[in-house]
Amino acid sequence: MTTGRRHQPEAGGFTLIELVIGMALGAMVLASAYLCLNAGFAGQKMIEPRVEIFQNARVAMSIMTADLRAACPLSKEQDFLGMPRSLGDVEADNLDFGTHNYSPRRADEGDFCQESLFLDRDMKSGQFVLYRRRNPRLAVDELSGGSREEIARGLLGLKFEFYDGLDWYTSWGDTDGKGKRKTSERVQPNLTGLPDAVRITLLFDSNPRASAPNGTEPAANRSALVFQTVARLELASASRESSSGGQSAAGNSTGGAPNPGSPNGAPN
Repeated sequence: MTTGRRHQPEAGGFTLIELVIGMALGAMVLASAYLCLNAGFAGQKMIEPRVEIFQNARVAMSIMTADLRAACPLSKEQDFLGMPRSLGDVEADNLDFGTHNYSPRRADEGDFCQESLFLDRDMKSGQFVLYRRRNPRLAVDELSGGSREEIARGLLGLKFEFYDGLDWYTSWGDTDGKGKRKTSERVQPNLTGLPDAVRITLLFDSNPRASAPNGTEPAANRSALVFQTVARLELASASRESSSGGQSAAGNSTGGAPNPGSPNGAPN
């Protein structure tokens, strides 16, 4: 009796061509994953500074807008001072005013303080920093005293513009002390009183981490992110009415009360 031999299956495996194709596909997948990961890291490095800049700009705008909304005359001699200036090739306007947006911290303080907004260079980093000076105590010199705090850094410019209800001005107040108060409101209304609104423009370095150390690279060679807002001064109309009311009262007391029965309302 003959017995048949059982067929033994051949051992499974990959041919050389299949191994080469598999390794090529695997290398392509790994290369694609590396490129995607690298692009993600590069995007993160570019976005992180931008997010920080947007946050800093939002906070700075909010602080300055809140103070300007409650702005009031700086002192009896000065109402509101906005002066264009520059630090090298950087536009760095200066603003001085009084504000009621202040919470008393001591027994001898009220809700009023003298305030200044300005740019200055940080000697350590070379960056331009936006500072706010506040003095809640009335000083002999309304443009000095008090303490200053940092609002934002990494700026490439600060610009203020002032609106009187009709036109925009690059300066406000009698900054050089040569204004004629009797005719300033008629001839040049930006010499006295409070502006109706202030337009704030902030220029931030788009990539402050990549800037040259100690600020040696000129600001004009850096790309800037521009942020702008308009703050309306809520006390401007009240201040203007008070000023005009005082002038009319002074005129009546000088010339006497007009006689309705006389021609042209002339005094007796």
